[in-house]
Amino acid sequence: MAYSVIMNRISHIVEVVLFRARFLLAPLYLGLVGALVLLCFRFVIEFYHLAQKIGEATPQSFTLDLLALLDLTLLANLILMVIFAGYENFVSRIDIATESKDRPHWMGTIDFSGLKIKLIGSLVAISVIELLKDFIELAGEDYVTGGTKWRIVIHLTFVASGVLFALMDWIADKREFHGTHK
Repeated sequence: MAYSVIMNRISHIVEVVLFRARFLLAPLYLGLVGALVLLCFRFVIEFYHLAQKIGEATPQSFTLDLLALLDLTLLANLILMVIFAGYENFVSRIDIATESKDRPHWMGTIDFSGLKIKLIGSLVAISVIELLKDFIELAGEDYVTGGTKWRIVIHLTFVASGVLFALMDWIADKREFHGTHK
């Protein structure tokens, strides 16, 4: 009898430590906030350079510079999505956002599966922008460079991964649905 009491106590302590260990992720999310600040600083620098050379920019170079800004913006959106969804899924709810009028509608509704799909979707969008920049730079060229070929392969890999993630989630949802309706 004393043995089971001791084992229950040890089990409880282990469970408390494991449950509270989720807060070890909080510094990682704060680090992502720092990365977001750095990314905003980089955006301002790129915007300043764009504004400086607006007079002599060709339509092609202007488009490339705008695509670079768009690329940074999509990356910032991706970081923010990982911060919010990751923190809420793995650490704790963000209670201050519950009462806010500015709370994004998706906040608190993205589960780990949805986060994976949104992440791969963002990576595909960023990859498309990089390919578009390559194709604009290669306008009028008769061949595609080796670097561009690799970007195409990487892009197609992202697309295939996204389709496979979505398929796996669809299969898992079907299993759950059929498991609860037997």
